[in-house]
Amino acid sequence: MIKVGSKQMQRWLAVGLLLGAILIISLLVIVPLVNKGLELHEAKNNLVFKLQQYERILAGKDAVIANMNAIKEQYQERGLLNSQATGALASAEVQEFIKKTIADAGGQLSSTQALPLSTKNEFSRILVNVRMTGSSEVLRAVLHKIETSTPLIIINEIDIRPIRGVRNRTTHQIDQSNQLSINFQAVGFMRKQPA
Repeated sequence: MIKVGSKQMQRWLAVGLLLGAILIISLLVIVPLVNKGLELHEAKNNLVFKLQQYERILAGKDAVIANMNAIKEQYQERGLLNSQATGALASAEVQEFIKKTIADAGGQLSSTQALPLSTKNEFSRILVNVRMTGSSEVLRAVLHKIETSTPLIIINEIDIRPIRGVRNRTTHQIDQSNQLSINFQAVGFMRKQPA
C-alpha cells in the first residue's frame, strides 16, 4: 500500500477528488441540462417569430377583406354577368342580342340554338350556337359588338367558310361572292342559380 505522507497531501487529494467528482457530475448532468435549455430557448424564439408573423397576417385581414369587397362591388357594377332569373331567360336574352347585332351589321341570321347551361363553381355558362351569313365587314362588326357587350359575351369555336358564287347565265362563269357562312358559339355567364 502507498502511504500518503502528510495531511497536506491528503487534503489536496481530497480536493482533487471533489473537483473530479464535480466535473464528472457537471459533464453528466449540468451540460445536458444547459444544452436542453438552449434548445428550448431557440424553439421558443422560433415560435415567437412565427406568432409575430401570424399576428402581422391577421392585422392585414381587414384590409384584405375590404379589398375583396371593393373588387366584388366593381365586378357587380360593371355588369359582366347576366342578371336574368333563370338560364332560359338568360339564353333568350343572349339570342335576342345576337339577332339584333347581326341585323344591325347587315348580316343574315340563319339560326340560333340555346344549349343547356353548364355550371362550374359558382357560375353558369350560357351557350348559344349561331349560324349566319354576311361579308367580312359584317363579321367584323358582329364580333366587335359581341365581344364588347355588357353583360359579357365571348365567342367560342368559330367556323368561317366562303360561300361559293353563282354561275353567270350569260358567261357561264362563276361570279365571285363576298359572302361567308359563319358558325360560332356565343358564351355568356351568370351566377349559379340555387337548387
